Amino acid sequence: MLPYWRLSAYYFFYFAFIGAFSPYFGLYLQALRFSAWDIGLVMSLMQVMRVVAPNLWGWLSDRTGARMPIVRLAAVAAFAGFLGLFLTRSFGGVAVSIGILAFFWGAALPLVEALTLSHLGRDAGRYGSVRLWGSIGFIVSVLAGGTLLDHFPIDALLWLVMLILLGIMAASLPIPEAPAQRREAGHARLRQVLGRPEVLKLLAACFAMSAAHGALYVFYSIHLVDHGYSKSVVGWMWTLGVVAEIAVFMAMPAVLRRFPLERILQFSFACAVVRFLMIGWGVELPLVLVFAQLLHGATFGAYHAAAVGAIGRLFSGPHQARGQAIYSSVSFGAGGMLGGLVSGHVWETVGAGWTFSMGSAFALLGLVLMLRTSSPLPARR
Repeated sequence: MLPYWRLSAYYFFYFAFIGAFSPYFGLYLQALRFSAWDIGLVMSLMQVMRVVAPNLWGWLSDRTGARMPIVRLAAVAAFAGFLGLFLTRSFGGVAVSIGILAFFWGAALPLVEALTLSHLGRDAGRYGSVRLWGSIGFIVSVLAGGTLLDHFPIDALLWLVMLILLGIMAASLPIPEAPAQRREAGHARLRQVLGRPEVLKLLAACFAMSAAHGALYVFYSIHLVDHGYSKSVVGWMWTLGVVAEIAVFMAMPAVLRRFPLERILQFSFACAVVRFLMIGWGVELPLVLVFAQLLHGATFGAYHAAAVGAIGRLFSGPHQARGQAIYSSVSFGAGGMLGGLVSGHVWETVGAGWTFSMGSAFALLGLVLMLRTSSPLPARR
């Protein structure tokens, strides 16, 4: 039976961490007087480690057949790494703490995604109903963070994030392993999957989509605060995007029955092209920002659900954990790292509008790659 509430609790706290960290940690670094380049560099460490860690832990999981012991170890080690932020305010010290946090925190989600798909089995369309609890966790923490920081010093953010990391540790304990999959020939089969044109184009497009979101996750909150919006409003804007994401996750079973995965992905990339232009050049117009945030339902919700489903179909059987790890490394890791680093440089040289326009250009590249995918993605097994 699907351990629905145990998996949902983990997703809740895991994405609650993102809700507290991504929107506000850049503001914390700004309060420490870090430059835009330094902020981009530190925030990109989260993505740098997602290039390395998921593949390492995914390989270990596939070799041992164990996922949850690694997830629990990662939760404890990520918490220990974060505690270093209470001891230092220097660039080097902050970078080391974030690096340790990111190395272990980034290891967990691909394993949990593969575990969830294994528990779901043929009922993979229910993935969205589990994953939406992550979106709810994000909403709770982003609203709590905005309210907290409007009334308390920015250092209060560290205490909020620490409590959420404790929640991740607790939620990881009761989740059971999924039934073991039959093991097949290993490395040659995986290389064959990676060499298929549709796999390469999908991974390249996912890389571009995460690069497109780099400026959003590093500078969106700073962008709004610099234009006079309060931190509470920043929290509500992030929340609006995640509400749209939840609506899409709830609708995904019906959407997947009606549209093939490649069409959903193409639509998501097209929405991203429009969204980042609106954020970059329409920040003075609240209605434009509202519409841009509603597009998050497409640029993350529909995109991520379709991408996870596609990876699950392309990397079947014993390669599920490695497949999700590769997806996480290439997209959220390498793509997010490039987007974050480049956005820090562009922000300092030509400003916010062109920084988000760069994100739109990355999304356009991903759209072109998806449109050029000649082989359809596999149908649901």
